[in-house]
Amino acid sequence: MPKRTNQEWLAELKSPEHNQAGLSAHNQALVDLRALLVRGLGYAVANRYHVPEADLEDFAQEALLKILDGLDTFRGESLFTTWANKIAINVAFSELRRLRWKDVSLQDLVAPYEDSGDFTPEVLTDSSPSPEQRMNQRMMIEKVQEIINEELTDRQRTAMIAVMMEGMPIREVARRMGSNRNALYKLLHDARSHLKARMQLEGISPQKVLAAFE
Repeated sequence: MPKRTNQEWLAELKSPEHNQAGLSAHNQALVDLRALLVRGLGYAVANRYHVPEADLEDFAQEALLKILDGLDTFRGESLFTTWANKIAINVAFSELRRLRWKDVSLQDLVAPYEDSGDFTPEVLTDSSPSPEQRMNQRMMIEKVQEIINEELTDRQRTAMIAVMMEGMPIREVARRMGSNRNALYKLLHDARSHLKARMQLEGISPQKVLAAFE
């Protein structure tokens, strides 16, 4: 693979001149960049996450399209290949997050919380509190669960559980809920605002919640 300067990469990847030489240089640059992206993804992603070669090829192809669409945004502050590899890695991780949730339904995600009524993040639980701490924790948990059940709509609870408790990507949650990211951000913002207002009304501050689990 020939070494290219930033300027050469840009010149060859942009729309080729209407002659055979320009088209040939353009096509060769595409082939070389795609191979470079696959190799970079092999180092950055495949070894760590055991991603099949076929998936790397797909990630590289998707990244290549993004790179071609964004050529005018390259500012030359790094090597072109470094910039391109960062785009490919971002594409790969986004797709891996999506694939992780491919066979998980929102209902399966939400059902355990609704069945148990326990919306307490696992990070806040302590396996060995004192009897007094345990009592304080249980009272705090019950109050927080009561507030969540009374203040949030079904859609707000679903979004909160999927995004904030289970870590499903916002884009994926929005797609499954027939919405978009901006609308889901608004839904979560409203949910947090309702919870905060009710907790303040009840005299419960976030610091008090956390203090119960220290």
